[in-house]
Amino acid sequence: MTLLKRKSIEAVASRRPARGERAERNERNERNERSERKAREEKRMTPRFAPVTFSEMDGVRYLHFGTEWVQGAMRLRKPDAIELEYAQQMMAWLLFLSPSAPDFHVAQLGLGAAALTKFCHRQFSRARVTAVELNPAVIVAGRSMFGLREDDARLTVREQDAWDYVMDSAHTAALDVLQVDLYDATARGPVLDTTAFYKACRRVLKAPGVMTINLFGDHDSFPKNIVRICEAFDDRVLVFPEVHDGNVIALAFNGPAIDVSWEVLALRAKVVEEATGLPARAWVKGLRAANARQEERLKI
Repeated sequence: MTLLKRKSIEAVASRRPARGERAERNERNERNERSERKAREEKRMTPRFAPVTFSEMDGVRYLHFGTEWVQGAMRLRKPDAIELEYAQQMMAWLLFLSPSAPDFHVAQLGLGAAALTKFCHRQFSRARVTAVELNPAVIVAGRSMFGLREDDARLTVREQDAWDYVMDSAHTAALDVLQVDLYDATARGPVLDTTAFYKACRRVLKAPGVMTINLFGDHDSFPKNIVRICEAFDDRVLVFPEVHDGNVIALAFNGPAIDVSWEVLALRAKVVEEATGLPARAWVKGLRAANARQEERLKI
């Protein structure tokens, strides 16, 4: 058995759909969403959670949901660092937004091992940080096994369905950043992946605002997720190259258009890297290489 099976996705240069296909695809998606919404409502009446389990290897503690698939990790000597490369890439919004802005608010859908939540809370002293997690055992594990602090004036951990959170009108245009990492125990794909869900994710973002999302590889969930995210965000979507045997992080943008040279973005990355220790300059190289029609300048 391989310990570190990963949630993964196949990286391709460009997945943006042709606009001429929109009408037919929208009609099909709406039918699917009605069916999925009904199933989701029935599921929420009697939630069933996979067991939360742990393993350790070479000084790293891993979170599992009763299978060998890794759902999060923490290096014991560096409990507030982000251990996994795909999770580090979830922070790539730092290339476009400053967390020192007044009332900056970042939310995480799916707590996992709390790496992103802990990092944002520790690193950005002026930001509010919210984590949304449906399984109460994951929250307990975060605090007992992964060093997640108790709630304070800037940190809120909510035991709530991510669907309900983004659908709540009270959260409209409330977030600067939304980080989405929602998987079941077998990591077959995101548990929420409809166009309606992604449109709701966009609604909770300010303008400008960024959603980062971890998508699944070797599975047919990939193309439909990219298509639906592009539909919800008007094709303003970038992807990273594949890491961890498959993980690919996507970024989706709300607000004003972005038109910036890669050289300027590299200078921004240098500042981010020096301030946080995250490999931001590698992010710039990865984004430039993985996205078609962005070779000269980033225009999105």
